[in-house]
Amino acid sequence: MFKIIEKRKLNDSMTKMVVDAPFIAKKANAGQFIILRVNEFGERIPLTIADYDREKGTVSIIYQIVGKTTMALDQLNEGDAILDFIGPLGKASELEGYKKVAVIGGGAGCAIAYPQAKALHQMGAKVDVIAGFRNKDLIILEEEMGAVSDHLVITTDDGSNGNKGFVTDALRKNIEDGAGYDLVIAIGPLVMMRAVCNLTKEFGIKTIISMNPIMIDGTGMCGGCRLTVGGKTKFACVDGPDFDGHEVDFDEAIKRTRTYFDLERESAREYNCRLMEGAKNA
Repeated sequence: MFKIIEKRKLNDSMTKMVVDAPFIAKKANAGQFIILRVNEFGERIPLTIADYDREKGTVSIIYQIVGKTTMALDQLNEGDAILDFIGPLGKASELEGYKKVAVIGGGAGCAIAYPQAKALHQMGAKVDVIAGFRNKDLIILEEEMGAVSDHLVITTDDGSNGNKGFVTDALRKNIEDGAGYDLVIAIGPLVMMRAVCNLTKEFGIKTIISMNPIMIDGTGMCGGCRLTVGGKTKFACVDGPDFDGHEVDFDEAIKRTRTYFDLERESAREYNCRLMEGAKNA
């Protein structure tokens, strides 16, 4: 059992939890993830390690409440415990040697972009962070991202924060203004990462993306997280989750993420109905 030390709402649909997991904290690095199971009846889901503290023995996760398992996870509070919390899984991000990096986060992807930016900042790289959200009410980690970047730009689709546009608009401006990036890291919705990769390919800039497809066991045995990268089949859980964005077959990846959409929606609806019924009977 893994005790929840802290729980904090970041916006109406996203929550940060700090979990007591000393053995994971001891070995965790940017880019890796955990797989958790809320209780004995729950499914296994992957969540990126958003931060860790080796001295305190804690691991931070950030999740968006979108389905049955994240709904169940959000019912837990400080002092409660998560049944299974396994990691660190996946390969740590290879960030050594880069001098000028743009880290791009889209929505919930900022939970993954932040530890990447933090690691680069600690290595002495110059880091520009560009984060995009649908509107100002969804902005998360603004203070944290600002603390680990030399320049932070936050855009919103509707301009409600005073800076309307997409992350690709801000990235293109930086590149054309002579930013001189030797690496771009993009993390977020697949369509956003594809747009970033199309842009950086135009300028010949190496681009790494973090892929988080359907995962089950997280050890490469089930094959559920397979991707096509450079014409070859790769497993995100053991070969990634970081990949060369210019080699990923985005069309295939987007299609696969929609495979269980109807079933996931129905599962979430049924669970939400049970929660409401339980609240009425309480």
